[in-house]
Amino acid sequence: MSYLKKYEKEVSAFLKVCHQLSAKMFVTGFGGNLAWKLEEDVILITPTMMNKGDIQKEDLVFINGEGDTKEGKKRPTGEKSMYLKFFKERPDIVSVIHCHAPNACSFAIMEGEHLMKPYYPELTHEVGPVPIVPYGEPLSQLLADNFSNYLQKYNNFLMENHGLVSMSPLGVDWTHMNVELLEMSCYSLIQAMASGQPLKTLTKQDVKDLDNVVLKRDCPMFGAPGVHSSLVDLYFPNEVVLS
Repeated sequence: MSYLKKYEKEVSAFLKVCHQLSAKMFVTGFGGNLAWKLEEDVILITPTMMNKGDIQKEDLVFINGEGDTKEGKKRPTGEKSMYLKFFKERPDIVSVIHCHAPNACSFAIMEGEHLMKPYYPELTHEVGPVPIVPYGEPLSQLLADNFSNYLQKYNNFLMENHGLVSMSPLGVDWTHMNVELLEMSCYSLIQAMASGQPLKTLTKQDVKDLDNVVLKRDCPMFGAPGVHSSLVDLYFPNEVVLS
């Protein structure tokens, strides 16, 4: 049985996300790509040089953990090496989206790492801190390697002067919701910054209390399993965790 047939439900969800990213202009032209690890050695990934709004199921590619094509007539995205690194170094990760959501990407060209602070409850416990990964040439191994210092700690990343990467241990639909949440939060932040007034953040106790929400909603903790035991570890890494 072909992978397209075996994973018909996942393929449908994958295509829906591709088309939604395009419709919302989170990706334009040939930009952006996404991947979904369906088995230990089977990764569903977008083809290179196609608008995500045009992709159909026959355009999709299935690769293994070494990057070899297992099924599909087109070549996989040129960012393949980046995805292989993600799935190898974060085996808990199931799906990844790279896009250029305009408000989130505004922070990729700003000085300072504004998205490392806790502004909203949902942003804090569903997306987490978003570090800026140093610039690397698109499609290059250097770009993939620049993630090394961040992959074990976080699930969402801004690539300096480039775009957004979001990943999760859940399906691509969950990861897409996180992209939407981050994008709209960034829109609100930009509006607040334009007022010239200081931005308010959640307190350390507020963040600690959100651990309760993580448990109640069974939200995945950010970073590799076991790296963080509390949201406080992420937002206040150099301070003692509140009891």
